[in-house]
Amino acid sequence: MSEPLGGGPEAGAEPVSAVRPFLLTEGRVVAEEQALPMETQVVATPEALTQLERPHLAFERRAIIEACRVPVSLAELAARLGLHLNVVRVLVGDLHTRQLLTVHVPTRAGSSDLDILRRVIDGLRAIHTSGGPGNG
Repeated sequence: MSEPLGGGPEAGAEPVSAVRPFLLTEGRVVAEEQALPMETQVVATPEALTQLERPHLAFERRAIIEACRVPVSLAELAARLGLHLNVVRVLVGDLHTRQLLTVHVPTRAGSSDLDILRRVIDGLRAIHTSGGPGNG
């Protein structure tokens, strides 16, 4: 018998969500908060873990909470769930607003980091010009 046009899924292929991303995010393309970097770590709150017992959570939100029992980055979360990174950003933002996820945004290099580097370089130069430690 011949295979119907379009064929079925190949052996070993992962299922693809039939739900369009804009439906998952209710048409939003950015989270309510500032866009989260992909290395942002998220973890489920104790309240979120109790919410898993209740049927009111949408499938994707439930999957995010389950995946966040331990800290995980947004990039890893998107890969695990097979969702676009921006969709995960929006859904994580929603869950964070509802206090179901704790979000740890990495700090960006700022002026304080630059000041520390300058002090380290100045210290190394001082050691070099004095002939090294213990020569004084």
